[in-house]
Amino acid sequence: MDKISKLPLGIIETILCLLPIQEAARTSILSRFWRYRWITIPKLAFIQDTFQVTDDAELSFLEQTFGATSERRALTKRGRIFNAVYQVLLMHEGPIHEFAFSIDADDTCVEIDHMLHHLSRKNTVKKLKLEFCWWYINFRYKIPLSLFSFGQLTDLSIAGCILDHQPTFKGFGNLTSLHLEGIETTEKTLMHLLSHCPSLKSLNLDSDGTTIDHSGDFSIADLFKCLPSIENLCFCFHIIHCFCPDRIPEKLPNALLHLKNLAINELCFHSIHGLPFLLLLIKSSPNLKTLKLQLEDNSDDDESEVSSDDENEVEDYSNIWLEHLNELEILDFSNGENALGFVKLILAKSPVLKKVKILLDEDGDKDEELQIMRILLRSPRVSPVVDIIVTF
Repeated sequence: MDKISKLPLGIIETILCLLPIQEAARTSILSRFWRYRWITIPKLAFIQDTFQVTDDAELSFLEQTFGATSERRALTKRGRIFNAVYQVLLMHEGPIHEFAFSIDADDTCVEIDHMLHHLSRKNTVKKLKLEFCWWYINFRYKIPLSLFSFGQLTDLSIAGCILDHQPTFKGFGNLTSLHLEGIETTEKTLMHLLSHCPSLKSLNLDSDGTTIDHSGDFSIADLFKCLPSIENLCFCFHIIHCFCPDRIPEKLPNALLHLKNLAINELCFHSIHGLPFLLLLIKSSPNLKTLKLQLEDNSDDDESEVSSDDENEVEDYSNIWLEHLNELEILDFSNGENALGFVKLILAKSPVLKKVKILLDEDGDKDEELQIMRILLRSPRVSPVVDIIVTF
């Protein structure tokens, strides 16, 4: 027996999981021992951008394996992907623990409904990634009810679809990681989903194309009540702005005791809610270790400007003590009073801070870089080893 056929089954499975599904299928020609080993791999991925499409004169290995009629040869690239998914799922043996699917999809893709229904009946998927290219399609794909039957999910990533409220949804009890991007949904749907994920530790609410129908029925306090175990939180401020009332509360009803890594995108220090909300979060996160901010400059928007009474918000939260924070990073930084005041507060209230990295926005220049650097180097700090970097 050749060396490649003597490999332990665990190593063979690892190799097959690292290969695209088409390449994994081709391993059947290596030896009799490898033949059809790929149909038992627990990790499947069908990605349109990387899926190999052959012309009518040359059939792919999957098409050779399953046979190819004249109709099948004439399928579009998207059609061939659906066909490959169907055939692989029908032939697959054993559990499927990870499944990734990326394709152009609209509201007519019943094939995806069937695929998700099949996977939900097996109920073995732990990591599910669904990515639908929505930005140049007029209609987005609507997630079917079957998605909410994946009872074993630990990781869920959805991009480019419509997510409706499901009153019969009983929850993802094992879900620890959730990523939502480019979705159309409502406050009620989002709150219903988050409130039924009691084990959630990582949440990413990406703003790219995401729209949330704002009803005003939920507040910031309601939102964070749904995240009692959150450790890693990344979101766009414009999304959270939907939950902002006329005034930010002085404190949350529950401290975010487990939150270690916080990232906020498109945050505006000029916004009425921007700085107060940021300070509320870090004050409620006593175990925060890393803080990453990407700023948006709305200084030309008169409605977003803070009033003169709000310019001392930093001093109002001077009782903050960030005992575990060791890294602060701010992208697209502009030399504003509130922004600098916030960095100075972090320096003065973070005893184990090791790194402060500030990347100036595209309008910055060398003089501004030197000015900010001088101000921060002269600012009081409680950490003896903090490294301050200001650059473009």
